[in-house]
Amino acid sequence: GHLAESGGGSVQPGGSLRLSCAASGYTDSGYCMGWFRQGPGAEREGVAAVLRDGTLSYAPSVKGRFTITKDYAKNIIYLQMNNLKPEDTATYFCAREAPGTRYTCSAYTIKFGYRGSGTQVTVSS
Repeated sequence: GHLAESGGGSVQPGGSLRLSCAASGYTDSGYCMGWFRQGPGAEREGVAAVLRDGTLSYAPSVKGRFTITKDYAKNIIYLQMNNLKPEDTATYFCAREAPGTRYTCSAYTIKFGYRGSGTQVTVSS
């Protein structure tokens, strides 16, 4: 299987970006998908996830600013990021839960799943 991200870039504080991630080639379906990020020298930080039942999960640091959505027909997830702050600067990775994982999927645990190659988001004036 493969997770392909797109949509990163550089914006000024207060700006917006939309990330996309297309999942393909997996033999299972209905899995939890989401995003995590990793800044320079930092730990992975879960951002948001769409759970198997469609419930949306967000990290407190992005709630109210970021919105995750999913196109179920195309198996694509999106992350709309508004009111971006310098501390949002990081490489953003699309992820899906691994089959048989012991973790209950959420914005916090999605970072333990399979991931894409990442897309850079830089917020700077």
